Amino acid sequence: MNEKVVLAYSGGLDTTAIIPWLKENYHYDVVCCCIDVGQESELAGLEERAKLSGAYKLYILDCVDEFCDDYIVPCVQANAVYENKYLLGTSMARPLIAKKLVDIARKENAVAICHGATGKGNDQVRFELSIKALAPDIQIIAPWRCNETWKMDSREAEIAYCQAHGIDLPFSADSSYSRDRNLWHISHEGLELEHPSQAPNYDHLLVLGNDPFHAPDEPEEVSISFEKGIPVAVNQTLMKVSDIIRTLNQLGGKHGIGICDIVENRVVGMKSRGVYETPGGTILMEAHMQLEELILDRDTLAFKKGIGDKMADIVYEGKWFTPLRQALQAFVESTQEYVTGEVKLLLYKGNLIKQGTTSPYSLYNESLASFTTGNLYDHHDAEGFINLFGLPLKVRAMMMENLKKEN
Repeated sequence: MNEKVVLAYSGGLDTTAIIPWLKENYHYDVVCCCIDVGQESELAGLEERAKLSGAYKLYILDCVDEFCDDYIVPCVQANAVYENKYLLGTSMARPLIAKKLVDIARKENAVAICHGATGKGNDQVRFELSIKALAPDIQIIAPWRCNETWKMDSREAEIAYCQAHGIDLPFSADSSYSRDRNLWHISHEGLELEHPSQAPNYDHLLVLGNDPFHAPDEPEEVSISFEKGIPVAVNQTLMKVSDIIRTLNQLGGKHGIGICDIVENRVVGMKSRGVYETPGGTILMEAHMQLEELILDRDTLAFKKGIGDKMADIVYEGKWFTPLRQALQAFVESTQEYVTGEVKLLLYKGNLIKQGTTSPYSLYNESLASFTTGNLYDHHDAEGFINLFGLPLKVRAMMMENLKKEN
């Protein structure tokens, strides 16, 4: 028996070429592991493809609900958005995938874990930080960084390598966008997107929904219900989180919601341009933020904004399995105790239009907010408050006036 390596396997060309490469250069038995996080890849026939490619064994793990409940929900509760736009679709999935790779490596007594992430991207950081945190004794192999043995620099080269090793699968050498998909989103990079001066070709690019210009002319209302910051229903129909995301993906995609064109700062130091489609996630995030603005007090809401930004940075940088992420999540969860209610939104040509928010824990008080005088608020009380609140400004202004007189 050879030693074993666990390969993060998708069944695509890259990971197919890696199988014979690992056997040739490391003499490992290759245990493939496909983690289903809602990417809708062709799982049928994957086992046969892995065996034809020389794999020792294949695991296919359905982790969609775990992805939604344990990774997406904490980020929604935190309102974690990277650089004000990116809803962390790929970033949230990587620590879960790494965790499952480690689990299989332990089960198979593997000595190494291999991933197909490139040397220029964020995913190598996310995979490897997670593996180091969970299994510091396991070796990590990243073929794209193995310059002496990984000689393939194009799809044509990978196809030729597979064919030379008796693997003749129906892969195409046609260039296309580089995509990553899961239940939360799909990302697009490459082709015209590599040039920030060019507009995205939405006719060929979009997968999950319509260009807003081609969305229906009639708007559509949707309501999302939350309990303690967790989405529980769409249009008052109770669902598990994964089904809520599926439902909102369909509705949001139909109306051109959640298309984001961003030039972001990668962990490895470069800027990259990509287009993200996150229709259901965009609706969920907006609904959650609208509910919080009704329920959380001013100081908590303001402080939580900074926590959410920090949470986004941590997730983006692959630091999920860290004490800081756990501590931030604990704080966020403590703020969600009363984030319960219903948010109504109108979906129209890429726009989310507020239609009303209700909660039994709302801090909005009509008696206070009304222009009419109520029992809780006396307009005359504001005079004393303003005098005290503005006292530092007045003292400084008096001092400056005295200085001018002396000069």
